[in-house]
Amino acid sequence: MEGPPSKWLRRRDLAPDPLAQFGAWFTDAGKPEPMALATASADGVPSVRMVLLKGFDERGFVFYSGCESRKGRELEQNPRAALLFYWESLGRQVRIEGAVARVDAAESDEYWASRARASRISAAVSAQSEPVESRAELERRVKELEPAGDPPRPERWGGFRLEPEAYEFWQHRDDRLHDRFRYMRAGTGWAIERLQP
Repeated sequence: MEGPPSKWLRRRDLAPDPLAQFGAWFTDAGKPEPMALATASADGVPSVRMVLLKGFDERGFVFYSGCESRKGRELEQNPRAALLFYWESLGRQVRIEGAVARVDAAESDEYWASRARASRISAAVSAQSEPVESRAELERRVKELEPAGDPPRPERWGGFRLEPEAYEFWQHRDDRLHDRFRYMRAGTGWAIERLQP
């Protein structure tokens, strides 16, 4: 038995621009920040983790990280990635694929300044993804830095922007006959095609 038509995704329901379509679904979902980020090493070994979306516009989707972390090293070696947003309550997924580049230092500085001081201290003392002897060692570093005022943004920490080349919008339907539409760049616009579930 099918759900109500409001849960169907039809070609005529889609915005011509995938960014507008994403914005509408993102708002419907309550503007959540978590997304899965998939990267791969230079020799194609994949890895995936949850990160926070910190902005999106016509230039792409922005997240922040330690640039010497595993994801940072992989993006340096192989500057392509995929994002996945999953909103279970709406029965929706969005996949986005594209090239990734570092955001400029001024943009990273601006976001760094907006973070809570405790988060800035944690990022400043952590060599993300590197081994550490113990939790106590991390906490010792934090205590050493706490009295020193606001830490500047470390060079090893900053933003990345994924510039979309493809989007896929997936809407759950009963009996696994889901609705899937893919947007692919076509000249200065986008081509849209329905995919089989």
